[in-house]
Amino acid sequence: MATEKTVTGLPKNTAASLSYVLGWVTGLVFLLVEKDPFIRFHAAQSVVVFGLISLVFFIPFVGALVLVPLSPLVFILWLVLVYKAWQGEEWGVPFLSKYVRALVKKAIV
Repeated sequence: MATEKTVTGLPKNTAASLSYVLGWVTGLVFLLVEKDPFIRFHAAQSVVVFGLISLVFFIPFVGALVLVPLSPLVFILWLVLVYKAWQGEEWGVPFLSKYVRALVKKAIV
C-alpha cells in the first residue's frame, strides 16, 4: 500500500497520516486536494473530530472545564488516529464515523 502514489506524490499511508498533523486544518487541505477514498476518509475524520474539539474549546468557561482534564485523552486519540492511518486501516471514531462517511460522499468532486 505504501508504494501507491497520490495527487500530492506521497504514499497513501503517509498522506492519510499527515491529514491529522495540524488537526482540522491539514484534514481540510487533504480533503480538498486528494481523490483517493482512503486518504479522503482520514482527512474528513480529521476535520470532524478536531473541528468538534476546536468548537468545544471556544465555548466560554465550559470549553476549558471540559477539555483541560480531557487533553491527555485527546492526545492519545490523535496518536491512535495517526497510527491507524499509517498502518493502512480505515478505523472510524465511534459515534462520529457515520458523519465522516457522509462528508466523504458529499465532498466528492
